[in-house]
Amino acid sequence: MADFIKLYEENPEPRFVKRVVEVLRKGGLVIYPTDTVYGLGCDITNSRALEKIARIKGVKLAKANWSFICADLSNLSDYVKQIDTPTFKILKRALPGPYTFILPGNNNLPKDFKKKKTVGIRVPDNGIAHSLVEGLGNPIVSTSIHDEDEVLEYTTDPELIFEKWQNLVDVVIDGGYGDNVASTVVDLSGPQPVIVREGKGDTDIFY
Repeated sequence: MADFIKLYEENPEPRFVKRVVEVLRKGGLVIYPTDTVYGLGCDITNSRALEKIARIKGVKLAKANWSFICADLSNLSDYVKQIDTPTFKILKRALPGPYTFILPGNNNLPKDFKKKKTVGIRVPDNGIAHSLVEGLGNPIVSTSIHDEDEVLEYTTDPELIFEKWQNLVDVVIDGGYGDNVASTVVDLSGPQPVIVREGKGDTDIFY
């Protein structure tokens, strides 16, 4: 059964953060809050953990379109091709924030993502997500947790999330009620920004 750990966004308790980071390092799965919906994540470099998430989500790992949760823009050059100045200005303006940016991947992608031409990059404006990625020292791969209930697409109550996921993951973080609007997805891999999915966040800043 998963651990249920309470963390506060303003000052996440370092010893609890450390505990969650250890779980991620050992290939564990963690549900954690972002600045949009709760996410299911694991260490980007751990193949076994990635396979586990793919099984839970019912997708083939090679075909999965998951986001890389980064602490800030300094990680980008690890996974993304050289970014031009206009693109970098957009990223600077929007991040941290409720956006997922699709960018061209480079040759340094972890082995499970080698065949990907593009990757989704997220830098959430959330102290808990930020402290986990900082502690781990590399991005977390993340996917949203969906509900079967069509009306309520995303569960926002951490206790209900725990109830549902306790036997599938290793840690559920209670970071307070989540949002039920997903991130806005913006494709920056072409000459102009293209809004792929409108979610949380102002889209006017891209035009």
